[in-house]
Amino acid sequence: MTQSLNKDVGLLGAGLVGTALAQRLLAAGFCVFAFDPSPEARLRVESIGGKVLASEIEIARRCRRVIFSLPGTNEVQEALKQISSDLKAGDLILDTTTGDPEIVEKLGKELEGRDVHYLDATLGGSSRQIAAGDAIVLCGAAPLAFIAAGDLLAQFGRQVFHTGATGSGSRMKLVLNLVLGLQRAVLAEGLEFARKSGVDPQRALEILKAGPAYARVMDNKGQKMLSGDFQPEARLAQHWKDVTLMQQSAGSNGAKIPLTDLHEKLLRSAIEAGWGGEDNSAIIKAFY
Repeated sequence: MTQSLNKDVGLLGAGLVGTALAQRLLAAGFCVFAFDPSPEARLRVESIGGKVLASEIEIARRCRRVIFSLPGTNEVQEALKQISSDLKAGDLILDTTTGDPEIVEKLGKELEGRDVHYLDATLGGSSRQIAAGDAIVLCGAAPLAFIAAGDLLAQFGRQVFHTGATGSGSRMKLVLNLVLGLQRAVLAEGLEFARKSGVDPQRALEILKAGPAYARVMDNKGQKMLSGDFQPEARLAQHWKDVTLMQQSAGSNGAKIPLTDLHEKLLRSAIEAGWGGEDNSAIIKAFY
């Protein structure tokens, strides 16, 4: 397969991440045709120069390369069911959804049997980082499909990792999100521990960033925690969904993830308190 020069790109799902991807692609000269059931999301796409079509089917008929940016595996499966009869040999699906790796691998094999190329192109970074080109891409795909999608993947982030066959990108994304999520939880606990200990939390954050405990999560999420600005860049409830996928995967492969099990309880309590739609930095509220 040779890399396509077609500038028409479909987008299913225009939430925080989908909109950020659309911004990147439009700035690079691609024509983005999107569908999202949310009127607000459709208006957002139009406001940045994208074009909205009436259904998933219209997207598949219009575009040979389609990006999925959906909440989870169930939505991916439903979208594929909707467009299945309109997929043609040589079509490319780039799925940025954080989903169940076992199902992703199965879908990839089924579609490859029809010569439809399915890449799990998961993203490391918030919607803000994606829009700024500061995310990383973890892509599971057959080698030729990976090459054919190269011009699109280059717009998704600053560095693209080919992790292996379809499904491997989703597996690595869970590893990445496990570490990131625990870093946020530890930072939140540390900042509240500082506050309750009589240490100025702003000063504590400054010292943490300067010393051996530094992690990049402190640069943005730390300040959001201290300011109480929980405008979502990545929603807390979405991370809880990812954590449940980690637990499911660990249960099937025998991995021990006791810290993640505790993290899931914290996240669930935060959602029950009504904070699920807020930024994932709102985990600090669980320590107030």
